[in-house]
Amino acid sequence: MNSVNEKEKKLKLALTKLSNFNLKNPDLLNNIEKLKTKKNQLEIEKQELEEKYNHLKDEYNYLSKNLEEFKNKESADQKKHIQFSEKIDELNQETDTLLEEIDKWQT
Repeated sequence: MNSVNEKEKKLKLALTKLSNFNLKNPDLLNNIEKLKTKKNQLEIEKQELEEKYNHLKDEYNYLSKNLEEFKNKESADQKKHIQFSEKIDELNQETDTLLEEIDKWQT
């Protein structure tokens, strides 16, 4: 986009210089018209590039938001997994304790 801006500035400068010349020269008039056409084309291209940039920026924001939500969900799932493992460990310990108690009562 920077080169488009530079081209636009150069064309504007050229148009300013040309406007100071004698406009009775047909070649000069033809060159001015060509420069105006190029300027218009560059403005169209600039607009298209800005639209594409905005679209990509919106898409990036959307994907970033989804990625963040996915990371949050994954983190929550990991916490649940850890809690579940801790509960299983607690149950295993309680089971071991109960089995030891049963063994004591049987002997």
